Amino acid sequence: MAQKKPLNIGLVGYGFMGRTHSNAYKQVSQFFDLEYRPVLKAVCGRSEENARKFAENWGYESFETDWRKIVERKDIDAVDICTPNDSHAEIAIAAAKAGKMVLCEKPLARTLKESLPMVEAVEKAGVPNTVWYNYRRVPAVTMAKQLIEEGRLGKIFHYRANFLQDWTISADLPQGGAGLWRLDAAAAGSGVTGDLLAHCIDTALWLNGSIDTVTAMTETFVKERKHNLTGKVEKVSIDDACAFLCRFQNGSLGLFESTRYARGHKALYTLEINGEKASIRWDLHDLHRLQYFTHDDEGKLRGWRSIHVTDGDQPYMKHWWVPGLQIGYEHSFIHQVADFLENLAAGKPCSPTFREALETQAVCDAVLDSAETKQWQSVVL
Repeated sequence: MAQKKPLNIGLVGYGFMGRTHSNAYKQVSQFFDLEYRPVLKAVCGRSEENARKFAENWGYESFETDWRKIVERKDIDAVDICTPNDSHAEIAIAAAKAGKMVLCEKPLARTLKESLPMVEAVEKAGVPNTVWYNYRRVPAVTMAKQLIEEGRLGKIFHYRANFLQDWTISADLPQGGAGLWRLDAAAAGSGVTGDLLAHCIDTALWLNGSIDTVTAMTETFVKERKHNLTGKVEKVSIDDACAFLCRFQNGSLGLFESTRYARGHKALYTLEINGEKASIRWDLHDLHRLQYFTHDDEGKLRGWRSIHVTDGDQPYMKHWWVPGLQIGYEHSFIHQVADFLENLAAGKPCSPTFREALETQAVCDAVLDSAETKQWQSVVL
């Protein structure tokens, strides 16, 4: 058996996403036969103590407290960005200029304007790049893509999705700083639009094609919160909730909703697509199942069927357990690493690239512009 090529990873950020990515790098070679093998070379975080602990726990060979050191190091092949959104652009551009491959957490950046130089940098440098929109890699969602491409749904009429949470309802919850930067517009750029709806939008673009126009509304329910970094009560500038209608280029209509004020929902992400021949729906809380309805069924037997996506002829599942034994959330990240490494060996781009993720950013910008102007907005790249 040929010796696998090492791919030295430099991880910037050791929060929630840092853990999901590290887990993916550690597991991928155990389940996928790939030409490249990720090596956990270095992790970077602002706290020396926390960076050291993270490195020890996950098996990184070293740690840094300045991301520039990661970019400069000759023994790093790929820089993985798991930091708050406000630092994505600076790190990605520097990494590309240094000739590093770049993997970036979603969204690409805070705005379309901020994202464009990132795309230009990786393309000018010619370095492999991808954005971690991991829900594409849930086997049931990938299978939905296959069914659509096979023409089983026929002409698409409707696409609807929502992403509901409830963790920011308390007015006593502060904004800013570690763990709560998503409530601070300066760090996050936007609220649920860039954080949650970005996932829904990326999946929609992948499954149903480009979006032409949008009309949206947003709301910030708690107007002021104490800021962890300044200690002062400050205006909250992110959107707590967002809903928008849209028209896709294929003529179908879209309906999207996201909120952090849906009591009882921790992470409810659902999508449904209705076509002339069939419909599909998927629920993150039951992520290994794809619901499918086809009008081709005999009338008296016609109804929704629940497909248990665990068999070897279904996406990704041949790499895991025997049929009937399901996998979970963390496996979507493992699949993304596997796809990145497979495409790297083949000299192909790994979707979504920075260029492709730019379209999601454009939709997010149009949604926020529409909510502010109270008018329909065109999606402009």
